[in-house]
Amino acid sequence: MALRLVADFDLGKDVLLWLRAQRAASEASGAGSGGSDVLENDYESLRVLNVERNGNIIYTYKDDKGNVIFGLYDCQTRQNELLYTFEKDLQVFSCSVNSERTLLAASLVQSTKEGKRNELQPGSKCLTLLVEIHPVNNVKVLKAVDSYIWVQFLYPHVESHPLPENHLLLISEEKYIEQLRIHVAQEDGNRVVIKNSGHLPRDRIAEDFVWAQWDMSEQRLYYIDLKKSRSILKCIQFYADESYNLMFEVPLDVSLSNSGFKLVNFGCDYHQDREKLSKHLTLCVFTNHTGSLCVCYSPKCASWEQITYSVFYIHKGHSKTFTTSLENVGSHVTKGITFLNLDYYVAVYLRGHFFHLLNVQHPDLICHSLFLTGNNEMIDMLPHCPLQSLSGSLVLDCCSGKLYRALLSQSSLLRLLQNTRLDCEKMAALHCALYCGQGTRFLEGQIIQWISENVSACHSFDLIQEFIIASSYWSVYSETSNMDKLLPHSSVLTWNTEIPGITLVTEDIALPFMKVLNFKGYWEKLNSNLEYVKYAKPHFHYNNIVVRREWHNLISEEKTGKRRSTAYVRTILDNAIKVISNLEARNLGPRLTPLLQEEDSHQRLLMGLMVSELKDHFLRHLQGVEKKKIEQMVLDYISKLLDLICHILETSWRKHNLHSCILHFNSRGSAAEFAVFHIMTRILEATKSLFLPLPPDLDNTEKNEKLKFSIILRLPPLIGQKICRLWDHPMSSNIISRNHVTRLLQNYKKQPRNSMIDKSSFSVEFLPLNYFIEILTDIESSNQALYPFEGHDNVDAEFVEEAALKHTTMLLGL
Repeated sequence: MALRLVADFDLGKDVLLWLRAQRAASEASGAGSGGSDVLENDYESLRVLNVERNGNIIYTYKDDKGNVIFGLYDCQTRQNELLYTFEKDLQVFSCSVNSERTLLAASLVQSTKEGKRNELQPGSKCLTLLVEIHPVNNVKVLKAVDSYIWVQFLYPHVESHPLPENHLLLISEEKYIEQLRIHVAQEDGNRVVIKNSGHLPRDRIAEDFVWAQWDMSEQRLYYIDLKKSRSILKCIQFYADESYNLMFEVPLDVSLSNSGFKLVNFGCDYHQDREKLSKHLTLCVFTNHTGSLCVCYSPKCASWEQITYSVFYIHKGHSKTFTTSLENVGSHVTKGITFLNLDYYVAVYLRGHFFHLLNVQHPDLICHSLFLTGNNEMIDMLPHCPLQSLSGSLVLDCCSGKLYRALLSQSSLLRLLQNTRLDCEKMAALHCALYCGQGTRFLEGQIIQWISENVSACHSFDLIQEFIIASSYWSVYSETSNMDKLLPHSSVLTWNTEIPGITLVTEDIALPFMKVLNFKGYWEKLNSNLEYVKYAKPHFHYNNIVVRREWHNLISEEKTGKRRSTAYVRTILDNAIKVISNLEARNLGPRLTPLLQEEDSHQRLLMGLMVSELKDHFLRHLQGVEKKKIEQMVLDYISKLLDLICHILETSWRKHNLHSCILHFNSRGSAAEFAVFHIMTRILEATKSLFLPLPPDLDNTEKNEKLKFSIILRLPPLIGQKICRLWDHPMSSNIISRNHVTRLLQNYKKQPRNSMIDKSSFSVEFLPLNYFIEILTDIESSNQALYPFEGHDNVDAEFVEEAALKHTTMLLGL
């Protein structure tokens, strides 16, 4: 399957087995079962409550006495720790622990059964409690209300030292969010107590909201409030210095007015009826380190005949709304659409129906995203229960209590690339696979092996060109966050072909209004993306127009004897030497093919100009990056382009067991030589528009003429005829005339000759030739009378006569 789920945590294996081992050890020592008593049928009460920023997992269960027990699984040490036990019959639905594990916040629902009403706060349904874990177990009631309250401690920084003040968010079903500041002090060694327990200062963070999402990794709060029936998305960033800022506001075209109240990623939401989730709207925000901001939205579903979902690419200034029809809608769909954050991609799927990988960084063309429907291994192997997408690539299956790391599967994507018939799926699979491999030699080798066997597999785009551009892009992508604006990632600029099974509507959207002035980290990158969209700057992608023009100028100056300054040319050639050196450093052994190894001044000039122009391009747009680093990036990128060409060529040579001197032209070529020659022509065709330094056009010296004729003779006849018409040479004329005469005489039947043929055009009294030309002229005249609108490539008897005379003269040595 394209989406590979690797389990980081399994509630049954990592917790339940440990609890049973604890119980067995306790019973063996005669100490009784205690708080870790877990019977076989108690597994149903064991469930995950929350995943904190540092990856630690909080869980709860009930022992045989009905006591509620809180535990923590440390993802670093892979050890369990029992935090606290409530000797009460309570149902926990929200919990959080501070980074030092000294404070526990929990929201619990009191039992409503007769005789079971809890005496902590009579008359209230929900209790929100703050507990000192070590060592005195003091309990403070934060809220005692009839509405639900969710809790979440802030984690200023994963590796920060203990702070004197802890911050706790309280999220109320009554549509407000508060921040509590809890001052703690350490007494008598490890004894930690709340100093201001009598009065905890509170800040009202947000109110009148209908939807909120917590980003545990980046410590961000997203929420939506309704202003005049408009949905306004806002974001609050919490910082390590205990401050926070409202970062932006942006209107969203989503219907939330009648959707009720919904929270995302504030722990595991067990209190909602999961059977109704399939009919509810889904909304979530995803970001990544490149400064992308995506809002994924699926409205309430009235019917399962069609599914609609939208992705707002806030960082690109547009949204895309997708509609797909479901097959087998007779079977009841109990689960709604799932959105997963996969960093560079967003996955959208409905198990058993469709799977959509959306390219977040380059969403403009739908062919760069992968859409699969029907019975497909990539769809059927996904979990049955909805997955909860946490920060980064972590996903939580609350039903099974498993925490996964979601990854794209290289092997599955390569199989799809090799087996699918659709060009759009080949394009998407190629880009997904290259993203997974990030320019690794092994992955590139697998793709090149397939390309060498399927060079004509794609009709909508040039497969070799697409691979060269995309793989070179990924080889330097991680060097700077702006690389997606500076270098092309694809050779395809437009795509008008529909993707089977899905329709698409693209609309412009409003850009966020940024509420702060000084940006750092992610926010700086997001603001840079927005500035790029806002001011419609010229296309930043590097192209070779300037290189092409300058190279032609240098070649023209060389022919006329005029040349730039020696220092300028020396600098250009020095650049080429650096590229060759960098290219050789990538390969431990000698190359099989002599490509780019010969001393060709024209190739070296082109190579050096590429370095010069790309370096200038980077210097203009990469502010604050060291010049030395830019120079190395340029060398790496150009070396990668050329290295891939060599790699493709050498793979084909090795496949057919050819050595570097095999292409001699003294005899008929073998099938292997023809196959390799075909690959060489496709490489030349693919790289022509890229204007890469390949061997230039040959002149008409005797040696080169022989080489050209040998090549023409090895080509299929129809292709050879086309080549002859492009090459202005006497021998080309001879080949054209021979083919013309052959075609005329194929159906020739001798007829009484017309003695009135005009012979004034014949300049040589060579009787055999004169007689032959008379016959051709007669045939042409007859053909023209019968088929006045059909010509044969502007060839006539006079042209044949001229070619025949020249050829006869050459053969006689006159």
